[in-house]
Amino acid sequence: MTIKIAPNDKGNPPGKLADAELHFTDGPLGGLKLIGFAIWERRGGGGGRNVTFPARQYSVNGERRSFALLRPVLDTTAQNQIRDLILAAFQEFEARAAVAS
Repeated sequence: MTIKIAPNDKGNPPGKLADAELHFTDGPLGGLKLIGFAIWERRGGGGGRNVTFPARQYSVNGERRSFALLRPVLDTTAQNQIRDLILAAFQEFEARAAVAS
């Protein structure tokens, strides 16, 4: 699996740094990609970054809700590894961009 980063050059919405995609290179998902990940500046000015996962929005009685498309089967910490890999890929992307400029 490789992680592709697409920077948010437009600055809109505020705080969104980039989009990320998981590209699968082997196994039954080889040749496919999973889209919908986003890297954000953490709210509250505390620094740090957050990753949001693919979700579908829907409405119930006029209230907007979100349904996570990638969810843990049993272990609720299972998403942490993907989150960490995406953040590491974004750090590498930033480092390459800094050297190039």
